[in-house]
Amino acid sequence: MAMKENSKTIFNYLKDHVGEDLTANDVAEVLGMDPRSVNGTFTALQKKGYGVREEAEIEYDDGTHKKVKYLRLTEEGMAYDPDAIEEQK
Repeated sequence: MAMKENSKTIFNYLKDHVGEDLTANDVAEVLGMDPRSVNGTFTALQKKGYGVREEAEIEYDDGTHKKVKYLRLTEEGMAYDPDAIEEQK
């Protein structure tokens, strides 16, 4: 099944920014999308084995802490090429 355009945009952004600590809110802000849309799309990627959410704790300048979830692509996700799949059909 072909990846929808929004899904492909999010997927490719994450693929282009491997190693960066990006939350759904970060991705949504850069791409001009709703964070709920990014979360929903990433959940679909997780179900296919292409991504994982990595929990972390960040500390603000004032000393307070917050738990966040970074979006990461798996090895399978990094190897996946949605354009190649579409061209094979």
